[in-house]
Amino acid sequence: MKLIDIDGLQRTALAFAEARGWRRFHNPKNLAMALSVEVAELVEIFQWKTPEASAAVMESDEREHVEQELADIAIYLSELASVLDVDLDAAVRAKLELNARKYPAAGGASGA
Repeated sequence: MKLIDIDGLQRTALAFAEARGWRRFHNPKNLAMALSVEVAELVEIFQWKTPEASAAVMESDEREHVEQELADIAIYLSELASVLDVDLDAAVRAKLELNARKYPAAGGASGA
């Protein structure tokens, strides 16, 4: 079972970029930089909010903005994985397994 349809996202993003002649710009450096910019735009939404206000963002008029930034992040991340020939689904699964070994559950709720 796939966690997210990364292959479908990568195919769709590739077709979108190719239709606009953008593929020549989609190298690891540019995609990593674009990804960091999109993450910064997401961070900006929460930058000066209290923890309580940041938790309430999805019930505010900022919900759509958050969703758009998360979508941009997912798109650039999937494109970067594609150009680097990384199976993102396998990489995420491996990282989750590593984290489970590194941080075993103590039988209660965690803060993460």
